[in-house]
Amino acid sequence: MSPELISILVLAVVFVIATTRSINMGALAFAAAFAVGTLVADLDADGIFAGFPGDLFVVLVGVTYLFAIARSNGTTDWLVHASVRLVRGRVALIPWVMFALTGALTAIGAVSPAAVAIVAPIALSFAARYGISPLLMGAMVVHGAQGGGFSPISIYGSIVNGIVEREKLPGNEVTLFLASLIVNLVIAAVVFVACGGLRLWRQGSVIEVDGSVEGHGGLEGAGGALKGRGELRDQPQPTGTGTTTDPGTHSSPTPAPTPSPSSSPTATATREATPAPTSSSLPLTPPRIATLLSLVALVIAVLVLDLDAGLTAITLAVVLSAIWPDDSRKAVGEIAWPTVLLICGVLTYVGVLDEMGTITWAGEGVGGIGVPLLAAVLLCYIGAIVSAFASSVGIMGALIPLAVPFLAQGEIGAVGMVAALAVSATVVDVSPFSTNGALVLAAAPDVDRERFFRQLMVYGGIVVAVVPAVVWLLMVVPGWG
Repeated sequence: MSPELISILVLAVVFVIATTRSINMGALAFAAAFAVGTLVADLDADGIFAGFPGDLFVVLVGVTYLFAIARSNGTTDWLVHASVRLVRGRVALIPWVMFALTGALTAIGAVSPAAVAIVAPIALSFAARYGISPLLMGAMVVHGAQGGGFSPISIYGSIVNGIVEREKLPGNEVTLFLASLIVNLVIAAVVFVACGGLRLWRQGSVIEVDGSVEGHGGLEGAGGALKGRGELRDQPQPTGTGTTTDPGTHSSPTPAPTPSPSSSPTATATREATPAPTSSSLPLTPPRIATLLSLVALVIAVLVLDLDAGLTAITLAVVLSAIWPDDSRKAVGEIAWPTVLLICGVLTYVGVLDEMGTITWAGEGVGGIGVPLLAAVLLCYIGAIVSAFASSVGIMGALIPLAVPFLAQGEIGAVGMVAALAVSATVVDVSPFSTNGALVLAAAPDVDRERFFRQLMVYGGIVVAVVPAVVWLLMVVPGWG
């Protein structure tokens, strides 16, 4: 067996073990890099560490550090409730607010599961209260997170653009961002129509006052009907999560525990009702104002001044920490260290593959299929299927470098292919086996959990089957880039 084939098989084993044994894929990849690099490729430690992505490490740590401070001082909670208040009474707009909100959070640097963890409990509570389909609301939250997930300063965007730059491929940050945003926006619109969104437009408006609901028109809610003008007191309250209302403390929505692989999807939890937060619960304190300005400054620094996102984010985070140390004390511990370990480990192993010639060997094998477009669609489906069960970040980090020699032939546009791979590997995160899908499933109150699990599984299967072919047709066949 050739060394190249051994290294590919080891990579497959890493994915299988990480998926079935709940071990961080990055840690496994570091171990695999050491074993394969030493025993198969005859590399020393310097050769193994040559592939360590120091630049991406700084981006991941810096951006998630700044966002952790935003969570710690309540800035993200303020954004959540301010967004909801914008459409108070317009039930049909609530799913779109959740889509936009999770998209904004990931676009400014939140890790996708972190954004979903913040918004999903609130979104699913609104769904229960107003009789909105939990599948509709859950899908809007996840697709919103993925829609904003490839902005130039986001975690996914930084990773993919960093890989493209490291591999010396032509790239376009705006095209990547817009491709993901448009695809997820279209999917969200389809789900909105298919899951009863048009019915919501025909319902009357409601107004929340200190946790109660006053309505205008006819609203068929989760706990009864509201006709004419009256008060709906028996509706299920937002459940699964709570927020503290002390202006001086951090109030963070906390998702219900993600089901473990050994637990049944039908398991339910008892949740207590909590009143809806009012505008006075989350005032704009100086730390929150400074954090909002820091996020704006990060966007300007990266998009206008072309400064490094990671170094800029760390600098802003340090300034905030120095001024308000109490709010920022726990932020370092809330950095997305599992994601940092995952992507650094996978890319270090990919660096070993590059050193031993596996990437060139694999690219020539894919190109040897003889039909470049067929090879491209196969890569998209591989990314979608694996990502539905494993890490989207990990699969992107592995597939894009493996496609480099294939793209170097010039028959397939690199910009379109990278965008198609990125979208295929992330849009499937609605699967209940993925982190985002599991968070949505766990956060849904007052639902038949087994039925909701099946709905997410069927919907995820449809996305896996359809989306890779569509993005291949729209992004790869026209030859973008």
